[in-house]
Amino acid sequence: MNSRRQFIKKTIVGAAAVSAVNVIPAVASAQKVVKPIVISTWDFGVAANQAAWQVLNQKGKALDAVEQGVKVAEADLSNPTVGKGGYPDRDGHVTLDACIMDEQGNCGSVAALEHIAHPISVARLVMEKTPHVMLVGEGALQFALENGFQRDNLLIPSSEKAWQEWLKEKQYKPIMNIENKSFNTERLPGNQYNHDTIGMLALDAHGNLSGACTTSGMAFKMRGRVGDSPIIGAGLYIDNEVGGATSTGVGEEVIRTVGSFLVVELMRQGYSPEAACKEAVERIVKKKPETAKEIQVGFLALNKKGEYGSYALQSGFTYAVCDEQKQDLVIKGKHIFK
Repeated sequence: MNSRRQFIKKTIVGAAAVSAVNVIPAVASAQKVVKPIVISTWDFGVAANQAAWQVLNQKGKALDAVEQGVKVAEADLSNPTVGKGGYPDRDGHVTLDACIMDEQGNCGSVAALEHIAHPISVARLVMEKTPHVMLVGEGALQFALENGFQRDNLLIPSSEKAWQEWLKEKQYKPIMNIENKSFNTERLPGNQYNHDTIGMLALDAHGNLSGACTTSGMAFKMRGRVGDSPIIGAGLYIDNEVGGATSTGVGEEVIRTVGSFLVVELMRQGYSPEAACKEAVERIVKKKPETAKEIQVGFLALNKKGEYGSYALQSGFTYAVCDEQKQDLVIKGKHIFK
């Protein structure tokens, strides 16, 4: 009897061991190898993506990648919509807005920041060194200077000349998609100016997401105006369980719909990145159908699988994609209106 019991016991133990061995490969085979990817708004996102890719390709963190990436756009003096060289407000002051968000939900933001060329790095320090999410105006400048940032003159001659031209008529009627025009050859005369943003989303080799968004805001905006770009949930939102989203265009309408948060929540419900972006722009149309026909708003999204997509109100919106296969891909976004 004892020998029979011992035989049964050994058989059970042996079966359990075999089962355990079989389980491990099954779990391992189900784990998807993450390929790093970074995406950003507009054609000028190509150069920014390439800088971010240098971080991602070395298995660096998505947070570091997006900061380094958008700094390229902030330093590009030929781009009048981001960073130093951005168009000023109606009183001639260049004010910058930016925010950043990591995979743990940590976030930092600055708004109406003057005299500092890289607001995205100040936003990151707000996230890492303060108990706050957002600092604005003189307080943001004080914080930046106390942390070693150098005061700079952000109003370069070409932007000042454009502002002087605008003052002749003082009309505010921005045209859409000016960010796709060449900034190196000439600035448009009169009131033919617009604003825009670089929003960037990255998925690193560890499977973590981060995002950044930075802008000089609307050209010749009212003094003190802040758009969606530095507002977490409007211009940018990251949820590491689901994905991330960013926006570009007229920020007031993005704020009214809490657009980037909406896109991420739609992806949580099972929407693809493109479908989620489309639903977000359709919400803007439903709320203000006549206004929506006259402005541009675009959303860009990236999920945890590395899938991406966009949608805009108007034609002309583009975004840049960078992964291990291609570092300079530009895609035309789909849109509601022709």
